[in-house]
Amino acid sequence: MTEPSETGAGERILVVGPSWVGDMVMAQSLFMTLKARQPGCRIGVMAPAWSLPILERMAEVDEGVALDVGHGELGWHTRRRVARSLRGRFDRAIVLPRSWKSALVPFLARIPRRTGFTGEQRYGLLNDRRRLDKAVLDQTVKRFVALGLPVEAALDGHFPIPQPRLGVDAGNLAELRRVHGFSSRPAIGMMPGAEYGPAKQWPLEHFRTLAEALVAEGFEVRVLGGPRDAEAGEAIVRGLENVHNLCGQTRLADAMDLLADCRQVVTNDSGLMHVAAAVGTRVHALYGSSSPAYTPPLTDSAEIHYLAIDCSPCFARTCPLGHTRCLVELSPERLLASVLGAERRLAVEE
Repeated sequence: MTEPSETGAGERILVVGPSWVGDMVMAQSLFMTLKARQPGCRIGVMAPAWSLPILERMAEVDEGVALDVGHGELGWHTRRRVARSLRGRFDRAIVLPRSWKSALVPFLARIPRRTGFTGEQRYGLLNDRRRLDKAVLDQTVKRFVALGLPVEAALDGHFPIPQPRLGVDAGNLAELRRVHGFSSRPAIGMMPGAEYGPAKQWPLEHFRTLAEALVAEGFEVRVLGGPRDAEAGEAIVRGLENVHNLCGQTRLADAMDLLADCRQVVTNDSGLMHVAAAVGTRVHALYGSSSPAYTPPLTDSAEIHYLAIDCSPCFARTCPLGHTRCLVELSPERLLASVLGAERRLAVEE
């Protein structure tokens, strides 16, 4: 079949996006792939309203469509209303989540071609169903990009994965610096949270020890996260000068700009880890219960810290053995040495 890019037609593509920050960042690799294959295509992304600030920073996304349905909810009336608003506006839909309900809107909107992986009895909802070979498509980002390729091009899993690149608002960053009273010291970001669960979280005592050492080395430390991370942030910064707890005090757009302003970040495997990578900041990524082979930061400027002890990765929300050795035994001294070593290399490059 002739590709729209070969005919010069501007295909209108709706992507049903994921519901996690990190996955939404990784989805940009798909958007970049679609634009590279079809420069004239128009991409709309349907996603939770909270993710629209991320989409606004992606040059490839022409339109964000908010789907205000709570996590795990069917939201039938909302989905039907959104579907009515989309009828006749798109030629193809690509459904990234594998749930049944995620394929409802493209079906109800009567989008002619609806692509997604087989799962949850979606046979009537999708008419371009793909089999997911987890051994071949062994990373989340590969699965996303594969859905934007012809079936034969994705079979062996050997295809380019563009690195996400989020835009930065210099004006907003200048205002954030003023409002929060940051110093002139070079900034190191810390992200102690992980939505998935505590088995992915480096001990707060380690973060605090590292923060104290970094301040002694002449850095400013900015702790970022959502409202639920505020208490953790306070445990890190309490009594320390030049350490700022920004958890719950910034919008998602602010976090993107603040991370871009950091020299480096130390972070759990989390959504903000992927944001930091996508704004071009050097990442020190801490892995415990999860695997860097499955959801790595998509950047050449990353250092992975993973002990690979015999019980990890377990992919559990809480440590089944109760010790979280995979993270406890990653010492603050190791991270300090990595940050300082990277800083020396960055200074040489500049």
